[in-house]
Amino acid sequence: MTTSSSLPGVPGAPSAPADLPKVRLDWTPLALAPLLMLLAYPLVGSGSTWLTLTVAGLAMGMIIFVVSSGLTLVFGLMDVLNFGHGAFIALGAYVAASVLLPLAPWVEADSLALNLGVFALAILAAMAAAGAVGLFFERVVVRPVYGQHLKQILITMGGMLVAEQLIKAIWGAETIALQLPATFRGAVLLGDAAIEKYRLIAVALGLVIFVAMLLVLNRTRLGLLIRAGVENREMVEALGYRIRRLFIGMFVAGAALAGLGGVLWGLYQQNITVAIGAQVNVLIFIVIIIGGLGSTAGCFVGALLVGLMANYTGFLFPKVALFSNILLMMLVLLWRPQGLYPVARR
Repeated sequence: MTTSSSLPGVPGAPSAPADLPKVRLDWTPLALAPLLMLLAYPLVGSGSTWLTLTVAGLAMGMIIFVVSSGLTLVFGLMDVLNFGHGAFIALGAYVAASVLLPLAPWVEADSLALNLGVFALAILAAMAAAGAVGLFFERVVVRPVYGQHLKQILITMGGMLVAEQLIKAIWGAETIALQLPATFRGAVLLGDAAIEKYRLIAVALGLVIFVAMLLVLNRTRLGLLIRAGVENREMVEALGYRIRRLFIGMFVAGAALAGLGGVLWGLYQQNITVAIGAQVNVLIFIVIIIGGLGSTAGCFVGALLVGLMANYTGFLFPKVALFSNILLMMLVLLWRPQGLYPVARR
């Protein structure tokens, strides 16, 4: 019997394992947003108007990504279709209003420190409340229907309707106006283009959350355990890890991200209603279908495309803007029926 050697001059040494093939990143979907920007430029005509519309679209896309990322996380890692996701968005927006309105002097103060402080308080309160309700929602509503998609859709939609009525009972049915903190208002001039400060803040915050999600899921032991548990739960549990707790933590994190998105969306619209969650739910599912069910990168690209398309068509073709996102989803699915970055196991 002969033994091959991979080490020169060392007879009998075991062969080194072959290098695992590297997974190549598909760059084509990443080029769609820049391509859309380039195509819109000659149609808009004015460079300053194009820049304003582009930043507005990116800001809207980033907020939609934050709102959608929680549902993408839950479906991608737990295989749960949560149609009640809008309830966490609405709750986050209303809890933020309960923080911002009593602290109106901080909101109106011409002080960046006070404005950042009240903004951070609103975000923390919204995420904590949404996360706590998400824990209850997972244990009472979602847990009995794991692995049953049709029942998940029906029961989570029912949960959202109940949550909307509870929000209406606590905060009332009237529209609540929200004011941006004083230093977040106004615009930055770039040549002839006026870029709203809050939109720049939304873009920066969305990028931070996207990078953080990628790092946690791909570069940490926690992310490794979660992904391993998704692929082979029994094996990971046999090694002594409690995957159920990790998955519950992911559901709570997804709900908390929805609460954060509710704060950003409420301030973006500068008013909130009980139906805010249901309204955003439509955009959320368009985004995750475009991106590929369960794909974080696909969700990010899809959200940017939706935001840019809505702003460009709203300016160029107002009548088309009403269904532009549906048209975008149709075109993407004709090209890639499983979305931009399909998850192989779906």
